[in-house]
Amino acid sequence: MMAMLGVFISVALILGTANAASLGAVYTEGGMVQGESYSVGLFRYMDVFKGIPFAAPPGRLEKPVPHPGWDGVLKATDYRKRCMQLNLLATDVVGSEDCLYLNIWVPQGRSVSTNLPVMVFIYGGGFLLGGGQGANFLNNYLYDGQEIADRGNVIVVTFNYRVGSLGFLSSGDADAPGNYGLWDQHAAISWVHRNIRNFGGWPDNITIFGESAGGASVNFQILSPKNMGLIRRAISQSGVALCPWAVNRNPRQYAEEIARKVGCPTDSGMVACLRRTDPKTVTLAGNVNFSASASHPIVHNLALSPVIDGDFLPGEPETLFRNAADIDYIAGVNDMDGHIFATLDIPSINNALVSTPVEDVRALSIALSESRGPDAGVATYEEYTVNWGSKPSDKVVKKTIVDMETDYIFLVPTQAALYLHSDHAKSGRTYSYLFSEPSRMPIFPLWMGADHADDLQFVFGKPFSTPLGYFPRHRDVAKYMISYWTNFAQTGYINIKMLYNTTVLKYFTLCRNNYILHYNVDSVKQMLRTRLVYYWTTVFASFPAVQKS
Repeated sequence: MMAMLGVFISVALILGTANAASLGAVYTEGGMVQGESYSVGLFRYMDVFKGIPFAAPPGRLEKPVPHPGWDGVLKATDYRKRCMQLNLLATDVVGSEDCLYLNIWVPQGRSVSTNLPVMVFIYGGGFLLGGGQGANFLNNYLYDGQEIADRGNVIVVTFNYRVGSLGFLSSGDADAPGNYGLWDQHAAISWVHRNIRNFGGWPDNITIFGESAGGASVNFQILSPKNMGLIRRAISQSGVALCPWAVNRNPRQYAEEIARKVGCPTDSGMVACLRRTDPKTVTLAGNVNFSASASHPIVHNLALSPVIDGDFLPGEPETLFRNAADIDYIAGVNDMDGHIFATLDIPSINNALVSTPVEDVRALSIALSESRGPDAGVATYEEYTVNWGSKPSDKVVKKTIVDMETDYIFLVPTQAALYLHSDHAKSGRTYSYLFSEPSRMPIFPLWMGADHADDLQFVFGKPFSTPLGYFPRHRDVAKYMISYWTNFAQTGYINIKMLYNTTVLKYFTLCRNNYILHYNVDSVKQMLRTRLVYYWTTVFASFPAVQKS
């Protein structure tokens, strides 16, 4: 019996190989590209193209321009270097200036795919770090698109864009207006729109999705008039254009700081000097000050970010949502997105043996409220401690800090963006979500929920590609997240039936405008956090803005 079963399996594999569908060499506007094809299951295959240039090697502090093309067939089987950036210790640089390349995963069955929805991913990293392939451990790349493409029957695209000084330094004027990383993203999306049909994709059904700075970038891309007609749907995970770290309000000041560090003048010759200076030196000069405290939170140190340039972003983000009126939009957060920032500001949060003093909560409240002055800081403190009682436990104090940073840095701006999208929507649908699958980090407190970036491993199906590192429950979460995202990419709707199929989804809650799509009322209340959203958007905003000297 076992021998007969082995024969059947062998015959199936032989037939599957014989019927394997593959694109082979594909024509693009720059020339022919050849990827690789492999089996991912019975009668299921994957064409993968890595390292296709979508623009020429960029000029320093200049917008991207089209690639001149190549002769012959370009071998597209390896990731290219990420864009030049600081290493994780901020002691050196990695990557290259020649970095504008993209990667494509195309699922195939017994015949070559046509008119597939396309999902284009934009990575995060605070506009300072990151790459289209993501973090790598033993050749297992975080942003490998295979699981999404195979399970959702969509084409997945990832790409590099410039970050740090070379991607977001701005002189505040026409010499170096900034937003080069956003222009790179736009160039990649435009390339996909022009070329993806030859890979079996549907150019009029492109969904962009991203996390953290990538989520904010997604929001910027749908708000910019430069992308009109290119994007059908969008998903922002833990980041929108309204986040306090997403826009640099004083780019000239920071550009001058970098110029002084590298020995350039700060007058009219500053930009020309920066363009001549060794790019590694300029990149290192854009280092972030990671010395933070409750009174000087790390979120205020993220200065290299997009600017209102009057071109890609012609106005304040909140005034541009009419440009996304016909784009379906999902945006949401992890329930403890602020934890990673809170631990930099107040390290005792993760130490069960060390109590966090109440004074740290007061200092953080005042620091996060600095744009509206000390009275607003006191109001913030009172809002977050109103239910404490006379002797709050250490757990309550620590969790309050995480909640405050989560709300200020992520949740409240995301809810504001969703309201604006819904208010301006014509045909576009608006969805909100909360992800709260507990963090898998063993050193974190037992009360910990989903930290910043915890959702990425599930969106990219890591519980399937590295099954020994996960429990069956994690595979359920990944299965449903991939299903939601890809169903949305295909139709603009969430698969409502699937929302009710598993208790695992107590860790994932979705809403459509004001309509609750999930039965877990406690999660919905937590997601909306109505009282605190009202506080930040109405009460806090009513305090007079502090005029900086």
